[in-house]
Amino acid sequence: MPDAGRNQRPSVLLAFRSAVALNRLLDVLPVFGGDPRIDRWFTQVPGSRFGLDALAALDRSGARVMDFEQARHERFDLILSTSPKGALTSLSGRVRALLPHGAGFNKAFGTEGSPSLPSGLDPAFLLSEGEPWADLHGLGHHEQLARLTEYCPPAAARAVVVGDPTLDRMRESTGRRETYRERLGVGDRTLLAVLTTHGGESLLARRHDLPLELALHLPVDDYRVALVVHPNEVSERGPHNLAEQLRPALQAGLLLPSSAQEWASVLVAADAVLTDHGSTALYAAALGRTVVLDGYDGGTELIPGTPMARLLAVAPRFTGAAALPDLLRDHPGHGPDPAEFAAAAFAHPGRALPLLRAELYRLLGLAPPRTPLTPELLPDPAPARHPAPALAVRAEVDGRRVRVERFPVATELPVHHRSARHGAAGLAEQRSAEVLWRHPGTGRWTAAGWAAHVLDELPGCRVAAALLSPERCLLVHRRHGPFALRVPPHRAAGRVRRIDPAAAVSAVYAWLVARPDSAGDLPLELDCTVGPVTVRLELGPAGPDERDAEF
Repeated sequence: MPDAGRNQRPSVLLAFRSAVALNRLLDVLPVFGGDPRIDRWFTQVPGSRFGLDALAALDRSGARVMDFEQARHERFDLILSTSPKGALTSLSGRVRALLPHGAGFNKAFGTEGSPSLPSGLDPAFLLSEGEPWADLHGLGHHEQLARLTEYCPPAAARAVVVGDPTLDRMRESTGRRETYRERLGVGDRTLLAVLTTHGGESLLARRHDLPLELALHLPVDDYRVALVVHPNEVSERGPHNLAEQLRPALQAGLLLPSSAQEWASVLVAADAVLTDHGSTALYAAALGRTVVLDGYDGGTELIPGTPMARLLAVAPRFTGAAALPDLLRDHPGHGPDPAEFAAAAFAHPGRALPLLRAELYRLLGLAPPRTPLTPELLPDPAPARHPAPALAVRAEVDGRRVRVERFPVATELPVHHRSARHGAAGLAEQRSAEVLWRHPGTGRWTAAGWAAHVLDELPGCRVAAALLSPERCLLVHRRHGPFALRVPPHRAAGRVRRIDPAAAVSAVYAWLVARPDSAGDLPLELDCTVGPVTVRLELGPAGPDERDAEF
């Protein structure tokens, strides 16, 4: 315990009320890294309805957690917190520090404290018996210091602008952006992160159907959609309950990163964000991502004149999934740079941890370690699910040019045909699919034998395709073929980009439907566009290498 034992070391108590507050403290924890002089303890301050699952991450890490009632009877050398609310003042510490929480102090809740002030700048929370609770009040930007000076001069006298360690961690992790995108299965697609804060004015509360709308209306080869839910909302709804509420969208390919640290990895990986008035969008803007506003038409929470309010005032507005591709394509380079508004929330880029270490060790009366101090890289997000085994396919044929767009089967958009993976999709999906395909299996069939079996077994199928490799397929049409289909990669500027061979099969099927009399004009080439990639398909008669391949 902090007061017990010989060779007593300085004790640091990290006090948090919710998962959000805990995650902020974990971003700061590296300031004590490598220092054997420090004893680190955690405690959860009661009083928040969003704290139910906050201890789970600590339990997995093996961190030392002290019950709050016990912590109240101990005296620590330093107490760190990122939230001034709750029974924090009942903890005893020689010195105390309140650190940045969130970005920009953009929201106020009329149900607590001063109606028009954010809690991090509110005297109702910052003062205890008329005096500042914290010996150090860390802030992210000088704009916040000016507001704190206006609202609570005693606390401002102890405030220091230290920057934002969470943003520094995200910026340092941009070197792993391609790794994050690979884990999320993004490839050459546009990754759209949908950001929702918590409460009745949040995107998820006002537009619960939006994730499903996006998943069903954006082509799967062009876009991946990730829903980043505020940890408070996850805590209130419960992770399992939230996933069940979003089940149709998840089945349609929606990504749902965990609310602990994966949200930051997703923002690093993202190309654009669709947001409400939550301050997470400021981090995206600071990273240079396109910010689109989902019709936040006002309420009581967003404080006018704050960095978030100014950002949303100039952000392009979302009018529907159908218009989103044009909006994302046309907006970059036009209008104010979102990073300009984020700059009003984040000072001292890249220096938050060194500045915090200097201030915290000053409070402790210790010389700071001389070890290098860099932000811990963000963890890899959980891998994306396997691609959907059945898709609805739109196809445009113009001579020997074919463009393919694929959607979840539940889409209400008009489509050309359905495609399903044999042996992976459900029976109803396989029976309704005009195109069936599969990768090599156990070798019990030849490719031609398997195709004949599928066409006989499923009379609704028009094309059976054996995907022998990423570049080579056997394709059998009920009236034509068998064909050998080659799907070469697109090579340009030193990059190699591929399309899904199953999408190439759909392109050939659409071309055969549009040009049935051209099936004998072999060999031929088709320019096939899938998502952002165009390749030149080579279609010819199948030979023994394709027909007799073990499948």
